[in-house]
Amino acid sequence: MGRKLYVGNLSFDVNDGTLQQIFAEYGTVDSASVIIDRDSGRSKGFGFVEMSSDDEAQAAASALDGTEHSGRTIKVNEAKPRTGGGGGGGGFRRR
Repeated sequence: MGRKLYVGNLSFDVNDGTLQQIFAEYGTVDSASVIIDRDSGRSKGFGFVEMSSDDEAQAAASALDGTEHSGRTIKVNEAKPRTGGGGGGGGFRRR
């Protein structure tokens, strides 16, 4: 398992600091970020945490996956690199 974790089904009131606190119990958190919708400024309900070692990431994922935080059952697993697709729009279109 890598050091970077995906954290899903977060309550909309969770911010970067809260996310870091949740994971700090399992080791050193190098970064914690909740993904924000650029239009509304609200959380998208998921984020990413990077731990300082693979072992700490594994421990955090095992301990926290399926636990409840702020009334929601969070999902924690290894972050996967994005694969193609997505994006779109914004391209030049000839008439």
